[in-house]
Amino acid sequence: MKIELKLNGAAVTWDVAPGASLLDALRDASCLSVKRGCETGDCGACTVLLDDQPVNACVVPAPRARGRAVSTLEGLLDEPLLIRLRDAFVASGAVQCGYCSPGMLISMYALIRDGKRLDEHSIREALGGNLCRCTGYVKPIAACRAVLADWEVRS
Repeated sequence: MKIELKLNGAAVTWDVAPGASLLDALRDASCLSVKRGCETGDCGACTVLLDDQPVNACVVPAPRARGRAVSTLEGLLDEPLLIRLRDAFVASGAVQCGYCSPGMLISMYALIRDGKRLDEHSIREALGGNLCRCTGYVKPIAACRAVLADWEVRS
């Protein structure tokens, strides 16, 4: 089945099997920041933006992306907010094994970009869909708080 969509800002046409997940299609399209983890929507390693909203790509059928915009970490690398988040993750030691980092970065990017209630509770809630066994969430939360303090001053 052929589907047309925007991937990281570029129009693409994919030939996908009807039962393929968005995760499968993205990996086939060389979007390697989208990790294969639980495949049940529980770990967040495959978090991407679908029409600017974070979703777990492993539970979204690829045909649902037809006519929509999908953004992965690869497509956000030049975004100033993502650059600040990435640098803060590195500086605070929030990147340990790194497997969950792309999903966490996407989740934090969406939270800060949307300008929702930006306190520690909202950070924890936004990270609730991202499983991390290395950091205990302390360092990613600290990184996000550091970016929030800077971002709010600059915005």
